Amino acid sequence: MRFRLPPRLLLLALAASLAAVVAAGCGRDEGDGGNTSATGANGASEGQLSGAIEVDGSSTVGPLVTAAAEQFRGQQPDVDVRVGTSGTGGGFERFCAGETDISNASRQIDEEEVPICEENGIEYTELQVAVDALTIVVNGENDWATCLTTKQLKRIWEPAAEGKVTNWNQVDPSFPDQELTLAGPGTDSGTFDYFTDEINGEEGASRSDYQASEDDNVIVQAVQGDRGALGYFGFSYYEENQDTLRAVEIDSGNGCVAPSVEAAQAGDYTPLARPLFIYVKNESVERPEVEAFVQYIVDNAVPIAEQARFIPLNDEQLADTQSTVEDAVAAR
Repeated sequence: MRFRLPPRLLLLALAASLAAVVAAGCGRDEGDGGNTSATGANGASEGQLSGAIEVDGSSTVGPLVTAAAEQFRGQQPDVDVRVGTSGTGGGFERFCAGETDISNASRQIDEEEVPICEENGIEYTELQVAVDALTIVVNGENDWATCLTTKQLKRIWEPAAEGKVTNWNQVDPSFPDQELTLAGPGTDSGTFDYFTDEINGEEGASRSDYQASEDDNVIVQAVQGDRGALGYFGFSYYEENQDTLRAVEIDSGNGCVAPSVEAAQAGDYTPLARPLFIYVKNESVERPEVEAFVQYIVDNAVPIAEQARFIPLNDEQLADTQSTVEDAVAAR
């Protein structure tokens, strides 16, 4: 289920954004840096905001929010957006404890996390910010595994494969006698949760004899360094390393499909195309700097995603996001 920013919150965010634009057009008076602004924002000069925004969660979504923060800093240089990557599960743990303002997530908040937020009085808003094509990768020297079926992926990753499926020729008799080594996200990762649910049929059900890390760059390096390695992570990490890695096409019953922007947006890359989210604590959004940052992400979702090498929202998804703003304006 997808939630929208309440109209009151969006109106406040729009007002903050408008104030920032007006201030930018008039220029910033550096001599007033220590004075209280017209927005009342922590002593920043007129039209400018200050303060710190704590963000943590998915290592997949982290680069997108980091890119947004870097662009936002051009408008609001006194706002410090701190982005951690402890994994979707780790991010929700901190978020529901009230330690962060925004939680990045490569899956929706689950039924075990929701009551923890409720118990701690954390009310939140879920926003989809991009699309991902979870990508299966092999070493650049691997010239045999060009396409894998979802059944073959399950044969590789299901719990029953632990200690048993250790050679590529066990996946397919036509594959060479080559040791199969695996690398993938750790159990705190939303990517792990999504992959195990879609491929193995149960969230969290996976063999454990693989190199696990919440840092996708560690997975990249593991596959780069081993001819027989296979791993998985978000599409943007593949794009950044496609000179040394090769993406595997996926056959879920309708033929082999390569991960791509077009395939993910069209829904053809199944079952590994997925939405990416940020969760915003409603209490935090009452702070002007958080309101402005969230609105900046919403207003610039497509260019931010493209700059950060993510798959942007398609026209329908973008229209849905924009309609929340239009509804708020119409409710004035």
